[in-house]
Amino acid sequence: MRVLVTRPEPDNVRTAAKLLARGCEVMLAPLLRIAPLDADRVDLHGAWDALALTSVNAVRALAGHPRLASLLATPLYAVGSRTADAAFALGFDNVISADGDARDLVRVVKTHFRFGARVLYLAGEERSTDLAGELATSRIEVETKVVYRTAQLSQFPADARDALAAGQLDGVLHFSRRTAEAYVDCAAAAGISDRALAPVQYCLSRQVAEPLAAAGAGHLIVAKMPTEDALIGLVRAP
Repeated sequence: MRVLVTRPEPDNVRTAAKLLARGCEVMLAPLLRIAPLDADRVDLHGAWDALALTSVNAVRALAGHPRLASLLATPLYAVGSRTADAAFALGFDNVISADGDARDLVRVVKTHFRFGARVLYLAGEERSTDLAGELATSRIEVETKVVYRTAQLSQFPADARDALAAGQLDGVLHFSRRTAEAYVDCAAAAGISDRALAPVQYCLSRQVAEPLAAAGAGHLIVAKMPTEDALIGLVRAP
């Protein structure tokens, strides 16, 4: 089983190791580059009842921030176990995982807080879920602070483009909607849309699968849970 992993560094390396352990051949083609914003551009002064994080990249962005120590006692609500584990490793000791996607995180925060609560949302520059708007329906005040940005590549790496064009890949793993969108765009730019959509497209969630379905992918498989292990578990090596 020859598979392409499109997620950004450094997470793609860990995913590749797990796939190799399952007997797969793996090619890496990170289609996004993620960089934290400089700490002096992110003002985290204030008092909040909780922090909300929808990505492990937000935890990484916090690691070098001078206000980190003052935030460690604040309850932290993480989208899933990887983000939660990273928060624990950074020094947070009151971490609650929604074990799902951003919608699950909204549901958990609404369950734990009533109107008037103040939540600090540490986010990326582009977001697929309006967490502040969703929580506002319960009169929970959300202050969104962008702590990292994501840049989308406009072209496949040459080895990935050539492998897709030659029909040498059996599957492609997609971990975010943004990455799936980048995949569709890169395929169109290379003039290989049909061939790039021919392999099995393994998707972390239905939301991730949507751009691929709209582009005409014929074989989409969606993980039952939006976790890395659930997605990798779908890949069947010979």
